[in-house]
Amino acid sequence: MSDTAAAPKPQSGLNTWLDHHLYSFVSSLGRVFRRPWATALTIGVMAVALALPLGLWLVLDNVSRLSGSVQQSREISVFLQLDTAPERMQALADTVGGREDVAAVELRTPEQGLEELRTRGGLGDAIDSLEDNPLPGVLVVVPAADDAQLAQALQALPEAELVQHDTAWRERLDEWLRFAGRVAWVLAALLGLGALLVVGNTVRLDIQSRREEIGVLQLLGATDGFIKRPFLYLGAWYGLAAGVLALALLGAAGLALQVPLAELAATYGSGFALRGFDPLRVLVVLATAGALGWLGAAVVTGHYLRQTRPTEA
Repeated sequence: MSDTAAAPKPQSGLNTWLDHHLYSFVSSLGRVFRRPWATALTIGVMAVALALPLGLWLVLDNVSRLSGSVQQSREISVFLQLDTAPERMQALADTVGGREDVAAVELRTPEQGLEELRTRGGLGDAIDSLEDNPLPGVLVVVPAADDAQLAQALQALPEAELVQHDTAWRERLDEWLRFAGRVAWVLAALLGLGALLVVGNTVRLDIQSRREEIGVLQLLGATDGFIKRPFLYLGAWYGLAAGVLALALLGAAGLALQVPLAELAATYGSGFALRGFDPLRVLVVLATAGALGWLGAAVVTGHYLRQTRPTEA
């Protein structure tokens, strides 16, 4: 076999590009661990900036879940007269359920209401002392369309004693949730900008410490992308670590609030518990945090290289 055949093949441009990305990926992680205190400070500040809007979104999600689904919040309760016979209650439920503007109807008999008070209201002794059942039958109606017109129609039923359709407080709650959601977006934008500045300042200091090395690379003809890659990965590591720490802080806060919230909910006969981010949202948070770090490093390194790039004669 000839010497020419035994000679190693030169690497292609793609392989060189991939090798440098891998080198930048590993070397940037090493630089993170070489300066533990500065790294911890940068990650801590970024984590707090990320945790604030994330915590607000988490609170809003749990408040929305506590307030019930949209369908449940639009329920109309029709309290029937006390002397309404059980057969008539069932007939009314069937009649109302056959309307086109009604999605579902549930009949709650006086016996069911009394048993619910016994088991969930803690009024067992008081209920046992009653001779007659003082509770009326209730039709719980879920509207399929315009609930205001349906409430008026249900009020016109001869057996209807009271129609409860409290839409005002639900509309106010929805408005408050929408306003709080907008506040969360504004807060996320402001604190996201703060996170960018933190990463940018940290990367700027790292650039200053490697100024001579960057100058040599520029004189040798290295491209801006070649010089920027280690700093971009450095910013991404900062962002990713800050995202992990922010999620850990929110998890610790959730654990601290879990027991007292469960005790408070139990006094109302509810099993409500705080719910954190699902795996998909966790991945989105980490990806966004890493992208913020990458973007902050890109802005700083791009500005620095534009100022220091040697001009051609």
